[in-house]
Amino acid sequence: MKILVVGGGGREHAIIKKLKTNKEITEIFAAPGNGGMVADATLVDIVGTDTDKIAEFAVNNKIDYAVVAPDDPLVAGCVDALEEKGIPCFGPKANAAIIEGSKVFSKNLMKKYSIPTAEYEVFTDMAAALEYLETAPIPTVIKADGLALGKGVIIANTRDEAKKAVISMMQDKMFGKSGDSIVIEEFLTGPEVSVLSFTDGETIVPMVSSMDHKRAGDNDTGLNTGGMGTVAPNPYYTEDIAKQCMETIFLPTINAMNAEGRTFKGCLYFGLMLTEKGPKVIEYNCRFGDPETQVVLPLLESDLLTVMKATTYGTLKDTEVKFKNKHACCVIMASKGYPEGYKKGYEITIDKQIADNVYIAGAKCENGKLLTNGGRVLGATAIGDTLKSAIDKAYKLTEKIHFENAYKRNDIGAKALKATEEK
Repeated sequence: MKILVVGGGGREHAIIKKLKTNKEITEIFAAPGNGGMVADATLVDIVGTDTDKIAEFAVNNKIDYAVVAPDDPLVAGCVDALEEKGIPCFGPKANAAIIEGSKVFSKNLMKKYSIPTAEYEVFTDMAAALEYLETAPIPTVIKADGLALGKGVIIANTRDEAKKAVISMMQDKMFGKSGDSIVIEEFLTGPEVSVLSFTDGETIVPMVSSMDHKRAGDNDTGLNTGGMGTVAPNPYYTEDIAKQCMETIFLPTINAMNAEGRTFKGCLYFGLMLTEKGPKVIEYNCRFGDPETQVVLPLLESDLLTVMKATTYGTLKDTEVKFKNKHACCVIMASKGYPEGYKKGYEITIDKQIADNVYIAGAKCENGKLLTNGGRVLGATAIGDTLKSAIDKAYKLTEKIHFENAYKRNDIGAKALKATEEK
């Protein structure tokens, strides 16, 4: 069986390594992939947003099943293009991927179907937005409507910061056309939880919860990043909260999308805030999160391809989705200077004994050497019987990985550990 995985980061590497455990799979292609994946997949030099070329490749190479992982190709209609050519896919069609592709759409969906989220206003006119900010509660959150590489959100602690954020998005086009419309929303407080879920449009099966670490520096300081590490499960996400989320958020979202004629199949990501008034949705993603995938999939006991196919063919209710009763920790090793300026091209060395535990995101191969080629270079993931053992093991893995200019946070999982000890 031939599989095509669209994407090229650590998330895709984690997906590929999990798929490789299925003995029916004879070959995995990654488009475009990255140099760190060459031991696990055949790289294809096509970007995921070039949907016609992706579909053409799939047909010409007799691909049996495709996994479209990143947001841009999903929103651009990569699944639509593949399915039109008869290639079954994991991932939502473009009309459902809009749940991430437009924050205005997702906020209006939640309001229409009474799904708990932060209070908000939508603006297409900069003057009106600036006028609103004269009296809006502070702090506040400013969000560009469209995709912005996960960076289109600014938390403003002062009125001046909020106005600057609006001007940078709407006038200076910091995020391009994504800032033509913006959402200004209530600032929520409480523990954050990421819950990825498998869904076939009717049944929804949440995966093990996780906790991301977005800030670049220890103790949640510095700039926001794509994620500096994760742990799973998230200790704040109790069974009672999980039940509440299923009743008030997860199922209502699936039902809302069906009612709108936008049936969602694939992985729906819920970014949640556990507020004093109960769990609320901060954001939806139309795909696996990164780096959450790097702790969630290693804990999956069930065969990933079987579960993915169940979302495609509508048989999820009859498919077992089982996770290990253990803990996982992923520590991201980045290029110093990320998420701003950083140098690339440094050689990466990884102890062969730990290669299975490393998911590579930003690397390229040149003259037989693996070189850094991005901000977030790789993630080292370990599983343990306790959260502390998983954290300790993950940091030990990083000691066996070397490249010049390497940077990592030293406190991944510390907050979760403290929450565990407080229980």
